[in-house]
Amino acid sequence: MAHKMAHGAQPHRADDVIDRRRLRRKLTFWRIAALVVAALAVAAAASFAMRDRLVAAGDQIARVKIEGTITEDEELLARLKRIGEAAHVKGVILSVDSPGGTTAGGEAIYEAVRKLAQKKPVVAQVGTLAASAGYMIATAADHIVARQSSIVGSIGVLVQFPDVTGLMEMVGVKVEGVKSSPLKAEPSPFTPTTEEERAMLRAMVMDSYDWFVGLVEERRPLSRAEVLALADGSIFTGRQALERKLVDGLGGQDEAVAWLSGKGVDKELDVIEWKPAGRGGLLSPLSLAGTLGALTGLDRVGAELARKAGAERLFLDGLLSVWQPDAASFSD
Repeated sequence: MAHKMAHGAQPHRADDVIDRRRLRRKLTFWRIAALVVAALAVAAAASFAMRDRLVAAGDQIARVKIEGTITEDEELLARLKRIGEAAHVKGVILSVDSPGGTTAGGEAIYEAVRKLAQKKPVVAQVGTLAASAGYMIATAADHIVARQSSIVGSIGVLVQFPDVTGLMEMVGVKVEGVKSSPLKAEPSPFTPTTEEERAMLRAMVMDSYDWFVGLVEERRPLSRAEVLALADGSIFTGRQALERKLVDGLGGQDEAVAWLSGKGVDKELDVIEWKPAGRGGLLSPLSLAGTLGALTGLDRVGAELARKAGAERLFLDGLLSVWQPDAASFSD
């Protein structure tokens, strides 16, 4: 009986040995994987930490892109500050391609560019579009160059809000509230706008408009009367803008570099783009999602759908300095 039990126990011991070997292989795999992940994380962290030092390794002209809808961009403000402090940066090209955005966002970037211009010569190079807050930022540079067919201008301010009262009536919904004064939390999309509310908003808009006009008057070789004549929301081609002194020259990066050379910057220096700092590590969910979206093309599809839906306009808050052409007037 004892012999049978001992003989029967052998398969169990063999299974245990096989299981232990499998477990060791799994542990070895995961240890190696953990080491690879740790190494990649350290490499990514070192890359981000050294990025600005590598960018500033030699004398150069820094190029900064200001694109899309303008908002208060803390990363961009910090980048402009770093450029101002970088001894190897001898001049700066602001590449502007924006329809504008929030007035406060444009103001913050404008002020950052002015501080930068106190340390190094700064030229703005307009691409397709520099309108509203985009043009505001361009005026902070010491010189503005635009393409002949660039769109420039739209000096002005607006505030927009939806009115869904008709829709609410259709679905039978009513919103009620108690507030301390008639103008509290107004205008509201849930109630018709009163003349008092419109007067309040107009006072805000005109105050910001007056401030915007003052910036253009200060930065451009124009009198206040000349600026006011142009500040009716009109847009101009680069050629028209040159005639109206809204820009200083026509061309692209070569012309921008030529102007910097007149300010003592070696025109043979490399133009190095200072890109935004990474938002998250190499293996962060956002980074992986972005990579997947880029590989599948879903990032472009999503951005196009959001653009067609007017998402950028819907989520802008506060006073706006933005050129908003009617999408129906343009063919895709």
